[in-house]
Amino acid sequence: MDTSLLPAPVPPSWPPALQVLLGEAAPGLWAAALGPLSGRLRSLRATTVTLRADGSATTRYAAVVDWAGGRATRESLAATTGAEVPPGAAVLEGDVGGATVRVGLWRWPLDPALPGLAWASSAAGAAERLAGLGIDAGSPRLRLRLRAYRPGRRAVVEVTSASGRWFLKVVRPSAVADLVARHAALVPAVPVPPVLAATGDGVVVLPALPGTPLRAALCGTGPLPEPADLEALLDALPPVGTARRRPTDPAPRAAAHAAVVGAVCPDLAPRLERLVAAVREGTADSPVVPVHGDFYEAQLLVSGGAVTGLLDVDTAGHGARADDWATLVAHLALLERVVPDPARVAAYRTRVQALTAGRLPAGDLAARVAGVLIGLATGPFRVQQAGWSAATEARVALAEEWAGLPVRTSSSR
Repeated sequence: MDTSLLPAPVPPSWPPALQVLLGEAAPGLWAAALGPLSGRLRSLRATTVTLRADGSATTRYAAVVDWAGGRATRESLAATTGAEVPPGAAVLEGDVGGATVRVGLWRWPLDPALPGLAWASSAAGAAERLAGLGIDAGSPRLRLRLRAYRPGRRAVVEVTSASGRWFLKVVRPSAVADLVARHAALVPAVPVPPVLAATGDGVVVLPALPGTPLRAALCGTGPLPEPADLEALLDALPPVGTARRRPTDPAPRAAAHAAVVGAVCPDLAPRLERLVAAVREGTADSPVVPVHGDFYEAQLLVSGGAVTGLLDVDTAGHGARADDWATLVAHLALLERVVPDPARVAAYRTRVQALTAGRLPAGDLAARVAGVLIGLATGPFRVQQAGWSAATEARVALAEEWAGLPVRTSSSR
């Protein structure tokens, strides 16, 4: 077998889903799926791996496939296990250590859960469909850029032409009505993009909003929005998604993320257990109010120090305002560790914390930030970052700092 098909050894302690999706069985899965299409794998590499607390997982792969007739293509492939397997996926089952693992597989862009993705990821298809929706995109030679893709869940495609710029948000068809209603309720109150059109196969068309992502602005030199402006933005959120209530206790979410981190880094399990306990003990009761649900610097567009856009409102609903602040502060604290010049980011984080100091119980924000950082510790493994194990431990250590726990590095164990 080509050595490019031989994955690195998978630790035996990892969940069965990872044994299948990342281990020796992975090339065989795709050989079985591609064989009937006259395709043969030349190479296979995992690019993102999302592990869930129940042990199920979803993996994206970059592959090269040789086809009958001598043609070779670069392919993006996806595989998922557990309840995430959508109807229409090619399904294979096998036994791993006495556990039956059911795997659904598909090739980009033929995601069975996102039927609109096929045309939304094609320049010709997008030009034709947008015209049919009454949106003048100008030249049929559109430029497309994939901004996000979570297999089986959602995708975002940026469309650019001489006439303008739009975003095609691709979701499961069953989610379209709720997303459209959510935008309609928010548009009069906060700067979210209005829905220009929506299709029955799961595509919501949004206009590009003016401004620069706050993350980019933090790395630049221009004016930044005052923390009080962010508070005013959150205060302006109207009640939406009345059936969607986010738990105000962050400990269960922290425990679920800790289970994911501990599954791939078992040496961190004792530290994660202490962290979750600290989050649970440090969190105060919080009233239920309208929240964004995923409020951090990449979701905000700014211009001249003013907020011009609020993005990704899929999570908007009811919950604890402290969690919106904690999400922002946790992302800023982590951003400080990765930007070349962290002083500007650190100063802005300090200003945000100063604003919340008189609004949240003492210690509550720090405990919630620690909980968010446990979730962010899943990131290095998810994106298959080089040296992901050390990067994961560094994020756990940062969470320990915020939780007021002794930081126990690998060298001190």
